[in-house]
Amino acid sequence: METKNLPVAELQRLLTGVSEHGAQHLLEVEADLMQTAYLLSEAIEKLGASFMQIHASIAAQQQELDGLVHKLPAEAAQKVQEYREQIGQEINTVVTGLQFQDLTSQLIARTVKRVNGLRDVLADLTGHEDMPSAHEHEAVARLLEKINRNLSTRSGELQDGLRKEVNQKHMDSGEIELF
Repeated sequence: METKNLPVAELQRLLTGVSEHGAQHLLEVEADLMQTAYLLSEAIEKLGASFMQIHASIAAQQQELDGLVHKLPAEAAQKVQEYREQIGQEINTVVTGLQFQDLTSQLIARTVKRVNGLRDVLADLTGHEDMPSAHEHEAVARLLEKINRNLSTRSGELQDGLRKEVNQKHMDSGEIELF
């Protein structure tokens, strides 16, 4: 198998190209994630406002029913109570569903941190002023090993800096944790 010597300048150009293309894609990923977070926040805000209106209407309706329930036959009063309990359970389900927005926001924020960290890692591929000449194969190998160590170190720091789980915040009912 014939080996071809890759000029160091060409190696540097290729590493720079990988870094620049990767960084550009990561900028686009970050923009998409931020837009997703914004849309999610807007949707949850609208759902929350609508839910509060529905809840207020149901509470007013139940007040009216409380004034009339003693006039109803026992069977009808029991049915009203069953509906009240069912509505209460559904309200709790809706509140829990709305709380997942917080967890999703945490995941998006963590993903944005990963994207930024990866962009920093890619930046390490460029700008090595101490590039050896094309004939210094051992020096090129040492430089690549140095780049690899730097990438590994930065990747490890990034991984260690991010939690593996997301925890609920700002929630009034129950506790949720995702891994």
